[in-house]
Amino acid sequence: MHQSIKLTYTCIIILNDMKKLILLFALAFTFIPAQAQNESDSFDMQGLQQLLTQDSILRSFHYQTGRVTIGNKLATIDVPPGCLYLGPEESKFMMEQIFGNPPGPPSLGMLLSDTPSVIEGFRWVIDYNYNEDGHVMDDDAKDINYDDLLKQMQEETDEASKERIKQGYESVKLIGWAQAPFYDDKNKKLHWAKELKFGASEINTLNYNIRVLGRQGFLEMNIITDMNGLPDVKKDINTILASTNFIDGQRYADYNEDTDKLAEYGIGGLIVGGVLAKTGLLAKIGIFLLKIIKPLIVGVIALFGFLGKRFFGKKKAEEENTTPQEPAE
Repeated sequence: MHQSIKLTYTCIIILNDMKKLILLFALAFTFIPAQAQNESDSFDMQGLQQLLTQDSILRSFHYQTGRVTIGNKLATIDVPPGCLYLGPEESKFMMEQIFGNPPGPPSLGMLLSDTPSVIEGFRWVIDYNYNEDGHVMDDDAKDINYDDLLKQMQEETDEASKERIKQGYESVKLIGWAQAPFYDDKNKKLHWAKELKFGASEINTLNYNIRVLGRQGFLEMNIITDMNGLPDVKKDINTILASTNFIDGQRYADYNEDTDKLAEYGIGGLIVGGVLAKTGLLAKIGIFLLKIIKPLIVGVIALFGFLGKRFFGKKKAEEENTTPQEPAE
């Protein structure tokens, strides 16, 4: 058993090409005897092969860096160092074919914390959308009771969960705030985070939401990761907030009350889900089927990131133990 594992390490470290490395990392498990598999972890080889295929697809996408314009000259994203932007069509494929979310119209693209990899994993993904409900007045921001708002959202989510189950998706439960809502009046940016539980998943999902208010609507930035990723998001949140802004002519200050549409809700409505929350229709039309996102690949990639570190870490420890030590003085 130990010999086969050592041979696996030898094969892995001679390959520098990432795709070959990942493939050999997968093949390594096929040469470990059944007894060894039982003593460590049980691997689903079919699922592993699917992950490797997904990894190959992720690496074939066309990522962008620098300043990116999204929408019809609507806003810009100054892609932070180390991050990558992915366009609408490939983002749609990632959301539906890899993340396993219900079909929907293309978004404005996605911002990724790093290049997705089944070995290294990634910290978070941001999905961009634009809502044209109208100019959102923010004069209610200081008067909102966020505890009462949370209770309303939990009730709506429970109803939406019933609709998800009817349509063949797993249940979802809103546990509570992972980050209480905060509104930056100067920059017209609102952000908050919800902790969600999908089905029987042991690790809860983090939905970190950002709304950037503009002249005739607002940008929706939804940060996707699990609860283990919350420290990384909190560390990066100021950079994320600063990265995205409306173009001149589309900014909040450019609102013209004589010509521009006014939204039927304020800051509280943004958090709950817009005007539908006021009419009690939010759950009935199943809007959460599109708005509540479970990032399937995040947890799976995190698992293989852990496995990679585990095996490579074990190899490093073995090498250190076999290296002659200097005698203590």
